[in-house]
Amino acid sequence: MLKCMLALVAQGAMPSGQVLRRFGSQPLGAWLWARGLRVLIIAIVALLLIWMLRLMSRRIATMAAGSAGHNGSGREQQIHTLVAVLDGAFTTAIVIIALFQILEQLGIAIGPLLAGAGVAGLAIGFGAQTLVKDLITGFFILLDDQYRVGDSIKAASVQGKVERLTLRRTVLRDADGTLHFIPNSAIQVVSNLTRDWNVAVLRVAVHYREDSDRVIAALRAAGDEVCQSPAVHDRVLGEVTVPGIDRISGDEVDYLLQLRTLPGAQADVLRALRAAVKRHLASAGVEAWYPQINLPNASAAAGSA
Repeated sequence: MLKCMLALVAQGAMPSGQVLRRFGSQPLGAWLWARGLRVLIIAIVALLLIWMLRLMSRRIATMAAGSAGHNGSGREQQIHTLVAVLDGAFTTAIVIIALFQILEQLGIAIGPLLAGAGVAGLAIGFGAQTLVKDLITGFFILLDDQYRVGDSIKAASVQGKVERLTLRRTVLRDADGTLHFIPNSAIQVVSNLTRDWNVAVLRVAVHYREDSDRVIAALRAAGDEVCQSPAVHDRVLGEVTVPGIDRISGDEVDYLLQLRTLPGAQADVLRALRAAVKRHLASAGVEAWYPQINLPNASAAAGSA
C-alpha cells in the first residue's frame, strides 16, 4: 500500500497532505503493528545472537588460553586472533541476514541487491585472489599452530626468527638483522627449528692412528661435564650420546656427539661442548686431525735426479 501511495504522489494524482492523513489512519497503524513489530523483533534477535556470540567467544578464548598453559603468551595471542576472526565473520553474517530481513519487511526487493552483491563479490574475488589466499593460509597457520612469535623457522627460502604473525603475512628477522616480510600464500613448506626440543650435533675429527675406545671415552667425559655445567645444565635434556665413528676419509676419522637441548639452546650448548671436548682430548693425549701435506725428501729427490 505504501508503494502505491508514493507512486500516486509522484504522478500528482494524490496530494502529499492526503498521504499524511492516510498515514495517520488505520492502515498505517496496521502496518506499524504488523511490519514494524517484525522489524523490531528481527533487530532484537540479531542483537541477542551477537551478544551470545561475543560471550561464547570470550569463554572459548579463556578456556583455550588456560589449556595452553605452559605454551606461553604466543599461543594465547594466536587463540585470541582466531577467536576474533571467527567472531567477526559470524557477526557480519548475522548483521547481513538481519538487514536483508528488515529490507524485506519494508517492502524493498532484495533480489537486485543480492544480484549486485554477487557481481561485486565476483569482481573482488578476481581482483584480490592473492589477498584471499594470504588470509586463508594465515588462518590455517594459526589454527594448526605451525609456528609462533619467537620461533626460528625456515619458510619461503628464508630462515629467521618470527617477529610478527598475522593473517596477511609473516615477518622474519634473519641472523644479519634483515627483516623479511613474507606473504602467507608464498609459504609452502615450514621448518620449525625451535619446537619442543633441538639436538646439538658435533663432529670431532681425530687422526686415524688414535685409539677409538680412548677417543670415545674422552668425548663421553666431555659430554658429562657439559651436562653438569652450571652454565648450561638447565638447558640440556638427557645425556650425551656418542654413537661412535661417523666417517673415515684417508687419515681423518670423524666421531659424532649428540645432545638434546631446549628449543633455541643448541648454540650455547655447542660452544660449551666444543670447549670441553678440546680439554678432554688434550688431557687424553688424543691428536686432533688437521690437513697435512707430505713433501718428498729433498736428498732422495736429488739422488734420484
